[in-house]
Amino acid sequence: MSATFLGMPGNFPENSQKAVQNSQLRYNLRKATHTIRGKRANVVGELPDWPELRAAGKAIKDHTLRNLDRYLVQLERAVREAGGTVHWARDAAEANRIVAGLVKATGEREVVKVKSMATQEIELNQALAAEGITAYETDLAELIVQLGDDLPSHILVPAIHRNRSEIREIFLDRMPEAPADLTDDPPALAEAARLHLRERFLRSKVAISGANFMVAETGTLVVLESEGNGRMCLTLPETLISVVGIEKLLPTWRDLEVFLQLLPRSSTGERMNPYTSMWTGATEGQDFHLVLLDNGRTAVLADEVGRQALRCIRCSACLNVCPVYERAGGHAYGSVYPGPIGAILTPQLRGMGSELDASLPFASSLCGACYEVCPVAIDIPEVLVDLRAKAPHAAAERAGMKVAGWILDDHHRLAAAQRAATRVRGLVPKKRLPGPLSAWTDTRDVPEIPEESFRDWWERNERA
Repeated sequence: MSATFLGMPGNFPENSQKAVQNSQLRYNLRKATHTIRGKRANVVGELPDWPELRAAGKAIKDHTLRNLDRYLVQLERAVREAGGTVHWARDAAEANRIVAGLVKATGEREVVKVKSMATQEIELNQALAAEGITAYETDLAELIVQLGDDLPSHILVPAIHRNRSEIREIFLDRMPEAPADLTDDPPALAEAARLHLRERFLRSKVAISGANFMVAETGTLVVLESEGNGRMCLTLPETLISVVGIEKLLPTWRDLEVFLQLLPRSSTGERMNPYTSMWTGATEGQDFHLVLLDNGRTAVLADEVGRQALRCIRCSACLNVCPVYERAGGHAYGSVYPGPIGAILTPQLRGMGSELDASLPFASSLCGACYEVCPVAIDIPEVLVDLRAKAPHAAAERAGMKVAGWILDDHHRLAAAQRAATRVRGLVPKKRLPGPLSAWTDTRDVPEIPEESFRDWWERNERA
């Protein structure tokens, strides 16, 4: 897997600097995120027990992660007893080999796909293309992204950075079935997409999906969606291959009830999803394969602070309230997981060896809005701070922090430093600091040094 999502260059500061200069992008993002978070606030406000539901979701996820080994074995047994086949994938390369092998075994060279973050994470479409297999996205937003040779920029609404006029132009340019007089009216766009996809659904023998949840008790997989295209993928093809991260597990059906309330309200601002599909093993003669994906998740689970990121149910609520995401958009994060959750999940899954991944924990103002809306109470600011400490730092920064620690460790040294600072205050630049410190003042004002420290003022007044 490439170090950055689809080879996207640069790091977050560079990517975001370009993005914020795109006024159309900022308008599209602001309009969409404000609309979704307004709807979310309304439906969450209807539930007097929302804090209790949120606490229950957190507790269930934490319990599952602590006992993940046991529940994964239980899930595997239940899926096999229901006629399905379970495959284990340690990383992206192994998962892609498994899926490509399963598709080629059917003799098919085309597949239809349900929207899936896991398959985007492992870049499955590109891996299949290298094997001569074409994957067709069927989620409307994913279809827009695919036809436009674009990248997803949001967890829930991958084409959130596009407006209706842009979508119309993409359809006219890349969709042969689109009528020449197509307008940018949403029903007209949806009808064009429906006609385009219907042929795919009817002729495809193989489908690939992800899953929002897996129930260990019965081996059941669950997909929540808003369009019905996912259900067409899950039921019509003769072979269904589901690629699911191992953290998507829930112990029992009773646990699922909690998340069927949390997820729709936090994601689409609805009381329930229009389409909730569930299947257990091989149904109605369909050949079912479940690929359980690790790809760094076990390493995340071993981190006492960072493991809470595995609670994530991919609702995107944190993206919709994040002031950084609203201005920079999803592409700046260089990952299939953008926004606050991406800033803590991606560096843990991929490591911080690249410049981009090392910069992601700093892609936040630490305002805490993401934590307040998270339906499973992931303390994203806490994980961000922890990752910042683990990120590689320049030698000058490490030396500066070491000197600061030495000064702050002793009140006599601190008092001497404060007095020295007041004597040289006239020499400190007003706008921009020199040398390695200049980057800090590119986005901040230089603090004004007072004529007298509080410590000296206090001692002088106490003597008086």
